[in-house]
Amino acid sequence: MNDIFGAFPFMAANFGMLMEKTGEHLIISLIPLLAAILVGVPIGIWLGHIHKGEFLAVSITNIGRALPSLALIAILIGFVGIGMLNAMIALFVLAFPPILSYAFQAVNSADRDLTKAARGMGMTPLQVLNKVELPLGLPMIISGIRTAAVLTVSSATIATIAGSGGLGDVILNQVAYGIEGVLAGALWVAVLAILVDQAFALLLRMAAPTGVKRLRVAAV
Repeated sequence: MNDIFGAFPFMAANFGMLMEKTGEHLIISLIPLLAAILVGVPIGIWLGHIHKGEFLAVSITNIGRALPSLALIAILIGFVGIGMLNAMIALFVLAFPPILSYAFQAVNSADRDLTKAARGMGMTPLQVLNKVELPLGLPMIISGIRTAAVLTVSSATIATIAGSGGLGDVILNQVAYGIEGVLAGALWVAVLAILVDQAFALLLRMAAPTGVKRLRVAAV
């Protein structure tokens, strides 16, 4: 218990260093997250729109969950060496499956009666996607990105093993920073992950369809 309370004086005394490590941590986290969004969201939307590829999406998700990021970093050392690229590849593999899976389910699960009605009104497949499927599926797509973001931020501490810096430098270096520093770094990462989660929760509420927002207000 004393060690936990000792983490707060450590934060106060090393605030500048922790902020510097936070910047590194966010860079290590956000670049692979953005890459996963740019790759995973379009593929998931396309597969969901044509209602094919469920086995592929589920398989990739299961593989991504089963593959330990630490083991992947160790394997990648033999291919790309030690450095930021190694950690970013590992974090991309971690972030990609939920983004792909949620994007696929978001579009694939759109009400078929609505899409049939849209086609009956003369809409092209692209118009059906843009005006019906995407607006309905956007909250689920954001939920997938939210899940991936929290996973990436909380797991980026392992980037230290690949020599990439970040808050893992503090957490995994008890010799230099003591147990107070280790606990301070862990608490710092936990708060950072919560802030990221809440930022996406706010974005999720903003992206909810108008009808859903009205139902929430009426329930209150």
